[in-house]
Amino acid sequence: MPIKIPCDLPAAKTLQEENIFIMDTVRAASQDIRALKILILNLMPTKIATETQLARLLGNTPLQIDPELLTVSGRTPKNTPAEHMLSFYKTFDAVKDDYFDGMLITGAPVEHMAFEDVDYWEELCEIFEWSKSHVYSTFHICWGAFAGLYYHYGIKKVLLKEKLFGVFEHTVTHKGSILFRGFDDVFLVPHSRHTTILKEDILAEPRLKILAESEKAGVYAIKTDGGRQIFITGHSEYDAGTLRTEYLRDKNAGLPIKVPENYFPNDDDTKEPLCTWRSGANLLYSNWLNYFVYQATPFDLNHLPDWDTK
Repeated sequence: MPIKIPCDLPAAKTLQEENIFIMDTVRAASQDIRALKILILNLMPTKIATETQLARLLGNTPLQIDPELLTVSGRTPKNTPAEHMLSFYKTFDAVKDDYFDGMLITGAPVEHMAFEDVDYWEELCEIFEWSKSHVYSTFHICWGAFAGLYYHYGIKKVLLKEKLFGVFEHTVTHKGSILFRGFDDVFLVPHSRHTTILKEDILAEPRLKILAESEKAGVYAIKTDGGRQIFITGHSEYDAGTLRTEYLRDKNAGLPIKVPENYFPNDDDTKEPLCTWRSGANLLYSNWLNYFVYQATPFDLNHLPDWDTK
């Protein structure tokens, strides 16, 4: 089944060119099926690129997906046209009475700030709390994962001595995890961040379980017992060229930045990088949608069980 998105969303043209099955809202309305309602809180500055990356992964499953794009209120993105935001995004007030099968919360370029100093932190906390009763499974990405761990469990982020930047090897440490069913013994994931979380802080919280780790990048995947909350510290959704774009942006601005590790062939930034994590990314999102959303969500979303009891 396809992902259901508006025909004029920029991601639609890209996904069609990649032969990813999409369906416009008119055709979807003619099918007698309940699509999975997935809310995407997009906090990234390059919103169109992030929409496309996430839609690509959500659309590569046998399930019909109905995504809804969410933004925090009172902000005007510098890198996204205002008409795009008005056409495709909703604010929390517009969705807070609705229920969703799943939710994605992206990263954000505010790592060096204390959570409480982020200007939309109060609204994000309201969304975190709301998700416990209005979303079946919430998938947190990078800064979104650190923010969620801090809000729900009081786990603090830790500033790294230098930016963790590149593509790193990971292993599944909880062998029975269905989130990583079908994964290779070693899989690759991009990271681009200045902060981390300590493994001992996660282990001290009995409601959390570490699923996958990296010798270089640290804890990668964490979940609650029933998978109602999932936290991913890397960027498996990144395109092949995303790290290059970030690297050249900082390099051209004269900022201190190293060549991303294990990314360019022979660390030569004039060569075309290879995407070595695509299969793992597709499997991660497919497993989440299948095992933690589709097979677990009640048909009537208005009667979601409390996530703390699962």
